[in-house]
Amino acid sequence: MDILDLARKSGMAVVLDAKIGRQEYRTVHGSVAALERFAELVAASMHDELVEQD
Repeated sequence: MDILDLARKSGMAVVLDAKIGRQEYRTVHGSVAALERFAELVAASMHDELVEQD
C-alpha cells in the first residue's frame, strides 16, 4: 500500500519539504472531507490485501 498515493487520490496535497541524503520529509495537507476519503481508501486497501491473502 502506497500511503502517499492514497493521500493524493483522496484529494490531499503531498509536499516534499526536504531531502537529506536518501531520507525524504513530506507534509500532507487537505480538508476534513479529503481526510475522510483517505480513511475510506486505506480501509478498502487493507480489505483488498486481506482478501488476496485468503
